[in-house]
Amino acid sequence: MGVIDRIWIVFAALNGAMAVGAGAYASHALAAQPQAQEWFRIAGQYQMAHALALVLLVALNGRIGGTALRIAGWLFIAGILLFCGTLYALGTVGPLPVPMTAPAGGWSFMLGWLALAVAALRARG
Repeated sequence: MGVIDRIWIVFAALNGAMAVGAGAYASHALAAQPQAQEWFRIAGQYQMAHALALVLLVALNGRIGGTALRIAGWLFIAGILLFCGTLYALGTVGPLPVPMTAPAGGWSFMLGWLALAVAALRARG
């Protein structure tokens, strides 16, 4: 297993743990703030899904590999940071001074899934 694969698994594991913690925080600490609670829940769902997707990419790397697969992983990481990070910020401190970070993260997620499709189409065998 390469260094990037190990980094992705560590990042995925930490983000999985953070997603579970965010769900618990939303349920308990944000109970009186329904909008903040919803932002945390959405962010946690996307964070968990893409943490698992990173683990999937590591598993696929040995089978299909390629640049498109690597691009997919980095796009998933960007999506987690931008989309989920923005929603967590909205739920705790309010809007960020940098506009359009959540949509940029959403685009990163979508482009990551498209890159995964390209990787599968380019796979040999």
